[in-house]
Amino acid sequence: MSSSVDQLATPHAEFTPVGPGSARYGPTPVENPALGKIFAEAPGCTPEQLDAVLDDAARAFPGWAATPLEERRERLHSCHRALLGAVDPMAELLTREQGKPLRHARSEVRLAADWFARTAELGIEAERLVDETAARVDLERVPHGVVAAIAPSNYPVLLAVCKIAPALLAGNTVVLKPSPDTPLSSLMMGRILGGVLPAGTFAVVDGDVELGARLTVHPAVRLVSFTGSVAAGRAIARQASADLKRVVLELGGNDPAVVLPGTDVLSAAPDLFTAAMTNSGQFCAAVKRVYAPRATYRRLAEAMAEQARTAIVGDGLDPATEYGPLVSRAQLERVEGLVDDAVAAGADVLAGGRPLERPGHFYPPTVVTDLPPGSRLEEEEQFGPVVPVIPYDDLDQVFARINASPYALGCSLWGDEDRARELAGRPRCGTVWINTHGALRHDVPFGGHRHSGIGVEYGAWGLNEYTQLKVHHIALRLRQADRETS
Repeated sequence: MSSSVDQLATPHAEFTPVGPGSARYGPTPVENPALGKIFAEAPGCTPEQLDAVLDDAARAFPGWAATPLEERRERLHSCHRALLGAVDPMAELLTREQGKPLRHARSEVRLAADWFARTAELGIEAERLVDETAARVDLERVPHGVVAAIAPSNYPVLLAVCKIAPALLAGNTVVLKPSPDTPLSSLMMGRILGGVLPAGTFAVVDGDVELGARLTVHPAVRLVSFTGSVAAGRAIARQASADLKRVVLELGGNDPAVVLPGTDVLSAAPDLFTAAMTNSGQFCAAVKRVYAPRATYRRLAEAMAEQARTAIVGDGLDPATEYGPLVSRAQLERVEGLVDDAVAAGADVLAGGRPLERPGHFYPPTVVTDLPPGSRLEEEEQFGPVVPVIPYDDLDQVFARINASPYALGCSLWGDEDRARELAGRPRCGTVWINTHGALRHDVPFGGHRHSGIGVEYGAWGLNEYTQLKVHHIALRLRQADRETS
């Protein structure tokens, strides 16, 4: 596969799957969401080819697991350097298949490269639990085996690497299946990393939901790491449970932002707007709904709407673009349907509210208020550039509404820091932010409660998910001198 962006961008350019034993099969079209047109084809992977890739991964596992930790660390540093050398072509391909502004695509590839380097520095050494005269007990973290990594379309490179890097450091081998909407940048990454990793340790396979299901249930796979929707996560959990495979599921979020009484809403509005519109709203930890005191909610909504009206929406390859298209026609139609339902029930759209009349899957930044109780736009994850601003009269009622949701990824509190700290225990979720939202770090665990996921990613905590515990319990024979004095 050529890494030339010009070649990659030609209509129906061919890509070969990455990984021993795989071969080009059943090309599937890949769309540029900014144009609504097919610009390339990605390969499909037959069941037989998938079996061959997984067999290779299973055969490579014992040798990779036995590789000294320091050598595995160095391989991850090699992955870091290799990706840094391909930032520009990968980023342009990522923008063409996903839609995000090119500068954001470059940042994603660079962050993914850095993730390898940061992960390489994490500790995974054994620890001594018991050191007594008669017994010594050591605790070791050992790999699971073959890991199936299934990545989403919103940050396809970064969120894949967040799985690949810790899984490899722990001694697992990895087979990655990217989203069928955004397979090309992952295939390019597979070719690049294939040049620095031992054969069989990492492969990329391209395919649809059926391929993902076959990957999940394959007997060679011992852990499935998935980022995506709640519905897909449920299906994967059911499929994996038949063989008692471990799962790490980072699922949907419907994150609320709660503006506390007395907050300067005009100062908070820009940050709230940005937190809601990140990646055109296609971010699990974006602000999905804003609750504000009834006395000030309208002023906040109008301030956010003014930002929406002036936002620059366009092709991610245009340097002026602030927000790109939604990744697919299906996602555009879902967002449109949620807003239309709200309007039909009496909601007020202050900005946006209709798809742009141009080619591609463009929905403008949209601010909605006066939602009727029980609106889908409040209760479901929209995963698009739409944010409802909802008034409240009582904080207890707000937290009751938040905690009644099946989603429990994150929540943010905005206003006086001391008051926010006092209230931070009220939302039941994986992360509570104060005066920010969606701020994720490589050294801080991230995961949700309830329907928002199982397990965590990032940092030492995320690394531990790709290991299992093994105890070495040694009964020590007493020395002669010890026996004589005992």
